[in-house]
Amino acid sequence: MKIIKLLMFISILFLFPTYSHSQNLGDLRISLIDGDAQIRTEDTGDWVPASINMPLRDGDRIWVPEGGKTELQLRDGTYLRLDEKSALEILTLDKDSFQFYLNEGHAYANFKGRRGSVLQMDTPVSSIRAYDHSIFRMDISDDGLTQVSVWIGTVDAESKSGRTTVSSGHTLTLKEETYAELSPLGPPDEWERWNRERDRRLAERRPPSRYLPEELYAYSRDFEENGRWMYVREYGYVWTPTVVVSVGWAPYRTGRWVWIAGDYVWISYEPWGWVPYHYGRWAFVTTIGWCWVPPTRGAVYWGPGFVGWVYTPTHVAWIPLAPREIYYGRGYYGPHSVNITNINITNIQVNKIVYKNVHIHNAVTIVHHDTFVTGKHVDVKVKENPFLREKISIGRPDIKPEKATVTPVVKEIPQTKRPPEPIREIHVRELKEKRPLVKERNVSVLRPESPPKEMPIKPRELKPSEKGIEKLRETKPMERRIEKPREFKRSGRGMEKPE
Repeated sequence: MKIIKLLMFISILFLFPTYSHSQNLGDLRISLIDGDAQIRTEDTGDWVPASINMPLRDGDRIWVPEGGKTELQLRDGTYLRLDEKSALEILTLDKDSFQFYLNEGHAYANFKGRRGSVLQMDTPVSSIRAYDHSIFRMDISDDGLTQVSVWIGTVDAESKSGRTTVSSGHTLTLKEETYAELSPLGPPDEWERWNRERDRRLAERRPPSRYLPEELYAYSRDFEENGRWMYVREYGYVWTPTVVVSVGWAPYRTGRWVWIAGDYVWISYEPWGWVPYHYGRWAFVTTIGWCWVPPTRGAVYWGPGFVGWVYTPTHVAWIPLAPREIYYGRGYYGPHSVNITNINITNIQVNKIVYKNVHIHNAVTIVHHDTFVTGKHVDVKVKENPFLREKISIGRPDIKPEKATVTPVVKEIPQTKRPPEPIREIHVRELKEKRPLVKERNVSVLRPESPPKEMPIKPRELKPSEKGIEKLRETKPMERRIEKPREFKRSGRGMEKPE
């Protein structure tokens, strides 16, 4: 009887579709890097250089060393920025809620606050939750102080002594379990000015392009700043980049394939290279050149990189898929895709697969096998188009990843920029167990077994010189004029640079 039950259980497992772990990588990306930011993921197993447009997931960690800044963008348009000497852990990326842990340093959040969403920011002594549109920052000083400063909206702040709401124009200072002080916002520093300038640039952009599906509105800025929309009879409105400077450029060429969550994922080094390489398809139009065709509304699916493959013992080649061409991947990635983990790939007739872009000059990218694995250039000599003479691969190359294959960018990081020992010793799983994501407003994060109580707060008396600042910030917190200083000086919280 036990054997029969075991056989039935195994049969049920095989009946269920197998999904790729990489399908949930479209929630969060690195949208800006200044300096030697580093990441540690389940795949890397160690701290490696970070890259722009790298997708992030639960359990990933980020370290921003001295002189650096990093910006993360969530799928709903929320921005989270880190200043120098900041350590951030990604605890949970849920359908409508996000949880991070700031172990040390400085974080600035511009939370969109879509209906039903929650942003939870935890620190060693507190848990901060935002439910509606809000802009706030968190600072952890070397002496153990945690400060939460709010410019727009409100956030719920909790420590072991209780919970309180911090409204715009105020800063809450926490220390250990007993100390809590509420005060008006202080004068802006360089880190605040840099963030407010970034926010201003985002706010003054035009409304989302009507040619993008609603699910991609949050990324409109990338398209407006780096290309133009044009009408093509066969595809409708398409987008073409205008900032390409390399001769012979083609899609999926500036970047590399990185092994992430059980699949090869394209990491583009182009500032705009997030949406066009993970959604939609590419076409070549004689009068325009290469152009990106967006997915239709209701059919927006993130993918590792929509290309066709050919690989041999000496080289690897890929080609951008044109609209309506079939993508063979390990998971379901929307219409015109086939999940090869659920079918017998030997039944697919390779000789019938013909890619539209195969005859476009320079459309095929070919690299040496060692270049594909390590990221370091090795000359490859292929005289003929491999898609016209070699066997087309059904799905990604069956190439075993190595240590270098999980690194998004081949780059040396000075030893002085590496994370300090206390940061390296942090275990994300332990943090997640201690700090669960709590969406309900009336439930405590730090003491879930007890209802939250009111936090005792000591108000700080204003100095005469601060009263004008308090009034200005409380009445018009986002309308203060941002003045650029004549000199760019380094401070403990960041370094200004001209955009």
